Order: sequence, then C-alpha cells, then structure tokens
Amino acid sequence: MHLRLNYINPVLAPMITARGVATGFHCAAKAMSAAAGSSPFEPPEHCLPGVQETRPGSPPQLRRLVDIPGCQPDRVNDLLLLSNVTSDSQGRCGSDTEDRSAHVVFFPGDIQQEMSLQPEGGQWLSWSLENVALTLGRRFPERHVWVIRASRMYLHKFSCYHNFVESNLFGAPEHSPDYGAFRHLRALLSNGMERAGLPNPLPLQRGGDTVAPGFSLAVVGFSKGCVVLNQLVYELARARADPELGPFVECLSDMYWLDGGHPGGSETWVTDKRALRELAASGVAVHAHVTPYEVRDPMRAWVGREHGRFVKKLEDLGARLSQKMHFEDEPASIENHFRIIQDF
Repeated sequence: MHLRLNYINPVLAPMITARGVATGFHCAAKAMSAAAGSSPFEPPEHCLPGVQETRPGSPPQLRRLVDIPGCQPDRVNDLLLLSNVTSDSQGRCGSDTEDRSAHVVFFPGDIQQEMSLQPEGGQWLSWSLENVALTLGRRFPERHVWVIRASRMYLHKFSCYHNFVESNLFGAPEHSPDYGAFRHLRALLSNGMERAGLPNPLPLQRGGDTVAPGFSLAVVGFSKGCVVLNQLVYELARARADPELGPFVECLSDMYWLDGGHPGGSETWVTDKRALRELAASGVAVHAHVTPYEVRDPMRAWVGREHGRFVKKLEDLGARLSQKMHFEDEPASIENHFRIIQDF
C-alpha cells in the first residue's frame, strides 16, 4: 500500500515513514530541522552528470542558485536552472526581437524535494528535481527552465511554499488576494537571471516596471506545488491592475496544474468565481491535468469535486482551457501520479 504524500494525519505524521519518492533537490542533501527554514544544499560529491555550480557565461547546463532573494530580505528560495536555449530561439510576448527570454517555472510536489533523506528514495531517482528539469527541458525546448524549491520542509516530507502563500506547518495554504506571490516570483526571476549571468535579465522593480523585449513566462505546478498557482490566481486581478506588476503579468502565457493536492481539507482547486473570471479574462491558457490518484481518492472526495467545479466554471466563462484525465483506466498509484510530469 502506497503512502499518500499530501494527505497525512498531522497527529500521526511524525510516526510515518514515506514509501519513497524522488531524490531531493541536491544529491547530497543537508539535513534540516523539522520546523526550521530551508538550509542551503551542499556541493554534491556524487550527483547527476552535468549538474554544476553557477558560473556566469558557462554553456547550457543545470545550475544551482542558492539563497536567491525575492521581494523581501527574508524571502529567499533555492533554484535550479536549465538554460535550454539556442541562438536560433526567437523573442516572445509581442516582440520580433531575438531575445531568447522565454521561461518556464516549475513548483515541485511534496517530499519530492528531499528524497535523498528517505530510506527508499533510490527507486524514484527518475523523479529527482534534476531529472524533472531535464524532462521539462524536452517538453519546453528553447526555454529557460526554473525549478523553485520550497522555502521550508517539515519532517523532510512536507514542503511549505510560505514565501508564495500563507501556509501551515504541513504546507496547507490559506489564500488571500494580496500576499505577494507575483511580486516574489518576479524578484526571484530577476535575481536568479542576474546570478546566472543570463543575457538581458529581468530588471528589478524600481518605481516602475520594465520587462525585457521577448520575455515570456509559463508556470507549472505539480501536486503540492499547485498551491502557488492557486495563489497566483487569487492575486491576478490586483497584479494586472498594478502599474509595476502589470507588464510582467501580461507576459504570463500558460498555467499548468498537474495533479494538484495538499493536506488541507479544501481549496485544492480554485472554485471562487470572481478569481476564475479574472483568470478567464486574462487570456492565459489554462491546462488542467489529473490522475485518479488525486481526483478519485474516496478519502478526499472534495478534491475531485473541486476539480470538476474548476473546469466547469472556466468553461462557462470562456477561458482558454485544456484538460485531461491521465491513466484513467489504470489503478490509482503514486507511480502514475509522478508519470503525469512526463505525460502532460
């Protein structure tokens, strides 16, 4: 019997050992305390080929970017960057300038982020964050792929995206319209591009917004990582109206929900009609991909119901929506939950 990664009784959680998922963000992970913030990872002794520390001007590769600041000094995240761009890529976001500034941001699932600390993690190496970055690089050619590590982990199993959305110890979100997820994402990308030495980095906001010609952005959330996408939806109306954030938000082309789930008892999917009306009006392409593992779990029937309302309301509002149930005729399994990353 497989352990459900994002639905664990908090009372029993300290006694539970995960049945294994992908290895963590770094191959030689540094242990964290249960309630403390995320610690920087250490240089690996044994890691995947091609994963190196960041050196500006180096050829395309996987790069670690540690303690990248966001919109506030106490909001920092570790990033993994795959510079997946050749000189033939063209500018985007309404520009005919060759700028090579198309970006995909990925928010990982729960204990996927620290599986090197799990006793059975070896069997899930294909879902390490390094390998996921490479998978996304094939899925999104000619784009820079960013993997954003959660700022805090609890029990090495539960990721908490507290820098993007108000969250409890287990990472269950409390959404609001003004937490600052868009502002934090923009600052992370700006500082990350600067640290990585990418050409034409996104400028920091200084009393007015400028976005480099050709800049475009797609965001992808998997499992727990979908809480960040949900928060972005709740903030969308204010962000679009903000003169500093508006140009950045207008370059958001696609949002991908991949089998979203978290340990709370509601709001796994956005069902608020005002928030969804803004999402539909924005013109952002919405992609909802699920498996029976999340939406057909009899112990969490609300997840399937919320997913249905999310899809139905967006359809009624005329949103640019695509949706798919993957592995529909197969038993619900953690294997297929992860396979959606390759199959979407």
